[in-house]
Amino acid sequence: MELKAADIQKVSDQLGAATPVELEPFLQCKDHTVSRETFTLFKDGKRDMLVTLPQPSEKRLPGYYESEDYISHTDSRRNLMEMAYQIVREFSLKKKEKLVTRVNQGKGRILDVGCGTGDFLKICEQSGWSIAGIEPNEKARELALRKTKLKDCHGTIEEMIETISESFDVITMWHVLEHVPNLTDFVSKIKTMLKPGGVLIVAVPNFKSNDAKHYGSSWAAYDVPRHLWHFSRNSMEIIFSDLDMKVIEVIPMIFDSYYVSLLSEKYLKGKQNYFSAFYQGLLSNLKAKRSGEYSSLIYLIK
Repeated sequence: MELKAADIQKVSDQLGAATPVELEPFLQCKDHTVSRETFTLFKDGKRDMLVTLPQPSEKRLPGYYESEDYISHTDSRRNLMEMAYQIVREFSLKKKEKLVTRVNQGKGRILDVGCGTGDFLKICEQSGWSIAGIEPNEKARELALRKTKLKDCHGTIEEMIETISESFDVITMWHVLEHVPNLTDFVSKIKTMLKPGGVLIVAVPNFKSNDAKHYGSSWAAYDVPRHLWHFSRNSMEIIFSDLDMKVIEVIPMIFDSYYVSLLSEKYLKGKQNYFSAFYQGLLSNLKAKRSGEYSSLIYLIK
């Protein structure tokens, strides 16, 4: 893909850059979930991150989420991989609730941005949290409203944020930041919604992980074009530092390497290879013990 001046300017505006960003071709990736289209990842060396181009228009973007294979928007258990995903998700939800309780030193008011089918908010609600959520996908939103006492969570993420006037002790974004078009404006708004001393918790894939290096363009966590941005530990520090926020703790998501490797094996070879996926997930985690470069990472930010 040849970069156009309009693309560079758009990315510069989305990142709040004072001068045009410098982008270099990094990798070409295919959308394996919906369109089968090919997109190019460009590297922003200054921020140590990748950018997906071209970015779908606001009108077209929702169509890239319309798939039964987009598992985070369903409660599906159609096959072994989906059953494993749901089992691991239930375990992870409990760990996430313990994390938010720890960082807040008790229960309080929590906003989950991109709350999906509502399972995380459900367990928070059961544990005594006052909950709020935002979810743009209609099918996932309907499930979230059935499971919890949420009053509403409709509209795009940007639209919903504009309508929320409350402040929160904790705001969570579990694999959401990589989907948000206007990155800097979005984070700036989120910052204003935190109470004094409040904590922002962000989980994103890490393109510098060993499983990302192994699978290359078939790495499932690139997930183009739904993932517009691809972060490293350095880029997360830089982005939030530019907004006078600080990463205070980084926590690995151990199970992500196994699930991502399962999908990546299918993309790479056209079929599932559970043994190879488990091996690559385990190898990635073992190497990350020394490097810190896990498949996905949770950032606690103030």
